[in-house]
Amino acid sequence: MVATDERLQLSHPVVITFDVAALDYDEQLQLWQTAWGDRIPEFGQQLQRLAAQFRLSAAMIKIASAAVQSQSELSPETLSPEKIAEIGDRLWDFCRLQARPQLEGLAQRINVRATWDDFVLPEKEKKILGQILTHVRQQSKVCQNWGFASKHQRGLGLTVLFAGTSGTGKTTAAEVLANELNLDLYRIDLSSVMSKYIGETEKNLRRIFDAAEQGGAILLFDEADALFGKRTQVKDSHDRHANIEVSYLLQRMEAYQGLAILTTNLKDNLDTAFMRRLRFIVNFPFPKAAERSEIWQRAFPKNTPTEGLNYKRLGQLDIAGGTIKSITLNAAFLAADIDEPVMMKHILEATRTEYMKTGRSLSSLETKGWNV
Repeated sequence: MVATDERLQLSHPVVITFDVAALDYDEQLQLWQTAWGDRIPEFGQQLQRLAAQFRLSAAMIKIASAAVQSQSELSPETLSPEKIAEIGDRLWDFCRLQARPQLEGLAQRINVRATWDDFVLPEKEKKILGQILTHVRQQSKVCQNWGFASKHQRGLGLTVLFAGTSGTGKTTAAEVLANELNLDLYRIDLSSVMSKYIGETEKNLRRIFDAAEQGGAILLFDEADALFGKRTQVKDSHDRHANIEVSYLLQRMEAYQGLAILTTNLKDNLDTAFMRRLRFIVNFPFPKAAERSEIWQRAFPKNTPTEGLNYKRLGQLDIAGGTIKSITLNAAFLAADIDEPVMMKHILEATRTEYMKTGRSLSSLETKGWNV
């Protein structure tokens, strides 16, 4: 033992840093199982899904379990399959809400309402969206129970690209996925993420990914080519800094345990290293006339009064679904102002206004046979 007067005199405090990793799947599952005790046989599958989807601390798992248990009747006589599913949904919602306080200032949460009936997409692309849902839902079985997580240390993050021109339904598709999975959807605000100061962009992204992982949120990077663009040849310190940001994103996207969706109008502008790491690419084509007619049929809410709408004629308008949505809303206001149901004349006036925004003019072919 060293006497007090023989100890070294340090000129500054000594700081010891410990790197404490987040709980992995097995550790979380064990905590969930401990919290639910002898009820594991009934809730085992739900607990596996929670451990695979969310990244909660030990304290939060204990709080979530206690809160739901206190609100639920858990006697064996009342635990029907429907009751078990209901309790599982309560646990899921409790966990899903945990990321909101950390993410609200970093990204915009989208109020998800869209369903499969709200957009039109070719069958091939719809099947790919269905596969994305399957990958999220079966993550615990494939990655954990079947051992893929231990065999593949990297590349288990689910990153997908939605490519297509503006208004073809990319954001709506992201809403549908979030609705089907009962997960929060956050649109990343690039202006609040990107910084001219070295290291700040990476710091902002780290905060977003960490918070999103905790609550299992879906991240939507709109116009991703602005953030995930091709790395350039290094000519100065700014180029080097930009390339470091892209390299960090490559690593973080690959490690992210949730679903990240990138949308772009210019797929060719994305860095090729990102393209290799995408698990799915969904192309959103510009709708053809028959598809546009179907979009028009679904455009108006059920309570909207309409009269004499010819959806085949409306399909002649060479526009995407996003523009159709804007026109229907404007036409509804025009009709409501003169206390009439929405008719072709209102849509014609609204279309002319919409075309003026982009400097276009209606062609005679688009309005052929309208008789307005």
